[in-house]
Amino acid sequence: MRLASFFALSLVLAAPAGAQSPADAVVGHIVAGQAFKRAAAALDAGHDQWVKDTITLTEIPAPPFKEAARAKAFADMFRARGLTDVEIDAEGNVLGLRKGTAGGPVVVVSAHLDTVFPEGTNVKVRREGEKLHAPGVGDDSAGLATLLALVDAMTAGGVRTRSDILFVGTVGEEGPGDLRGVRHLFNQGKYKGRIRAFFSIDGGGLENVTTGGVGSKRYRVTYKGPGGHSYGAFGLVNPMGALGQTVTDLYKVQVPAKPKTTYSASVVGGGTSVNSIPEQVWLEVDMRSESADELAKVERQFLDIVPRAVAAENAARSTREGKVTADLKKIGDRPAGQTVPSAEIVRLTEAAYRAEGISVRRNASSTDANMPMSLGIPAVTLPRGSSGGRAHAPDEWIGIEKAGNVKVKRIVLATILATAGAD
Repeated sequence: MRLASFFALSLVLAAPAGAQSPADAVVGHIVAGQAFKRAAAALDAGHDQWVKDTITLTEIPAPPFKEAARAKAFADMFRARGLTDVEIDAEGNVLGLRKGTAGGPVVVVSAHLDTVFPEGTNVKVRREGEKLHAPGVGDDSAGLATLLALVDAMTAGGVRTRSDILFVGTVGEEGPGDLRGVRHLFNQGKYKGRIRAFFSIDGGGLENVTTGGVGSKRYRVTYKGPGGHSYGAFGLVNPMGALGQTVTDLYKVQVPAKPKTTYSASVVGGGTSVNSIPEQVWLEVDMRSESADELAKVERQFLDIVPRAVAAENAARSTREGKVTADLKKIGDRPAGQTVPSAEIVRLTEAAYRAEGISVRRNASSTDANMPMSLGIPAVTLPRGSSGGRAHAPDEWIGIEKAGNVKVKRIVLATILATAGAD
């Protein structure tokens, strides 16, 4: 029996008490099938290959905006797995297609190629028992390796889906990348307008599913003034005064605890010497929220604070040699979004977890899934592995114990197949 495709499922009405929900029925049918059982066996048998692929990819440096070497290697891995239409697009994303029986709209399964670590970072993996340690080993090298494991399992199981599945290694997910890879995929890439569901494999833990996209606005503010000798020119306006007032006033802003909304004055720099009034100083600020409306509110308040702080400094000290000015530059803009709990993709995800005896813990984070969420395209972020820690730190690690990691992959596989309409 061919299962209904993702959009044909009717999950609007709650199932009667004690009855199996439509999502549970779909997932149950898939996991009971011989194709899925063969695929699950391949996930188990391929665990050591997943570890090997994680190590290989981690040890290919992929600092921000310099992901090309890892992208080339990953594209070769896609080709070796038999994916079709493999390419590196204009932005640097790696694309590989697994054809469905019906064609049409595609389901995307992605992980990101880039890390937060600068060029020159030692990315050699160290194995200690059931842990791998290295910068970026989890975020998101293990996610990339999980994509490969899923492709291998589908092939070994002889799995067929109605929808095409597009596997993607994205660039620019971290920090200054500002989601440039996934932006290109949705706004300019060859699959623009064809993506109907999106999975990001990015995160750890057996229970965590990201259904909310934490948006962010980031600014660098450069304050300039006439400068001068700290003693001889004392009394002139000082750009540092305006910067300090900006930070002080920002930290008076009240934001809601729910939806969680935050801000941070994160990085400062400038000046020439301890005995000089600086001619130029700069400040970088990060603002985040689960709510697009709340994010817009705190952004507006910050944008009002900066000119007030400049005006206050110019009013407080002499401007005979010139005034203090401020130049605002937006350096990050990640859209907020949400996939509601009643969405079919979430229902199917939770059913896949229940099939493994696990209750889902929904959360919000900032991942590639932010972009489709903001566009109203169903999207969730699923875990790449069962355990890990110290993400974005040089001593980052992931657990490579077999049982938990294979279970995660079974859940992810069942979710994708239910969404893509497994035969």
